[in-house]
Amino acid sequence: MTNFSLTLTIYAFSVITSNGFPYYHLKVKESPNGINLYLRFFDFTKEELKPPSDFELADSFDLNAGLVSALFKFARAMSKNINILEFNSDEQANRKEEKGKYSGDVLVTCQTESYLFHKSVYAKIKLIYDILLSYKIPLETAIEILPVQEEKIYNILNDFDARSRVDEHKTQLKRLGSDFLKEMKTYGLREICITSFDLSPIMIMGKKYSFDDVHGILRNIGNIPEIPPLNWVYRQSIHNGEEIWVYIYKSDVGPSVEGLFEPYLYLLICDFNSYLGEIPETLGNKLNRLLG
Repeated sequence: MTNFSLTLTIYAFSVITSNGFPYYHLKVKESPNGINLYLRFFDFTKEELKPPSDFELADSFDLNAGLVSALFKFARAMSKNINILEFNSDEQANRKEEKGKYSGDVLVTCQTESYLFHKSVYAKIKLIYDILLSYKIPLETAIEILPVQEEKIYNILNDFDARSRVDEHKTQLKRLGSDFLKEMKTYGLREICITSFDLSPIMIMGKKYSFDDVHGILRNIGNIPEIPPLNWVYRQSIHNGEEIWVYIYKSDVGPSVEGLFEPYLYLLICDFNSYLGEIPETLGNKLNRLLG
């Protein structure tokens, strides 16, 4: 496997059934200490669970109490802390839209950085399901994941194609980034970073920040809305106790992996209250020409 150890943002990948059959687990990288990570759940089961007709509020509370207690004990046994359990309020609507798309009983979980775009992570998992898992159902009797298939899973999770394209143009990108940072320093621009379509850092173009710094900045950035192609948003973050701004530009270029288009995002890390005007678009156009 090709090693991009500095920038991995998905640390573990597991495939189980809703009944708890442990089909497959991939430990992608040792997870970092002292930060909050997400355990994301992706449901590819066919059965839709419904409460019985006589289900009452008291029963709901009892079940929640049992769930919370079990999760608390399980997490403590693994020397982990659960701080937040996040639920989708529109889960039933989503289930109706997805109903009939899947067959069998497959649940996928991923341990990831908290800042990743959930829709993009889902797109990766859905791709793995479509090309590697769907035909193995039922998992209880399926043959194991082969080494060549495991490498494909690893490469999808960690944006192998997107990283390879950046690596092919590394010299030109470094030169462009260095010149642009010098030119725009007076506007408060500190650093430029290229990420994959789920916001995983791929390349830092200056010398001010390390990958660890960029990870920390993204963990502190808060919610990021959907960004249309060739548009940008800016958000506030914190680095070493100092407030900074991050402009996030979404490109319209990137690799297509088994039909899944993965456009790059460009981060412009700036002094607090920096006004960049059309600078994100200018930089985006330059990078798009190199990576398109």
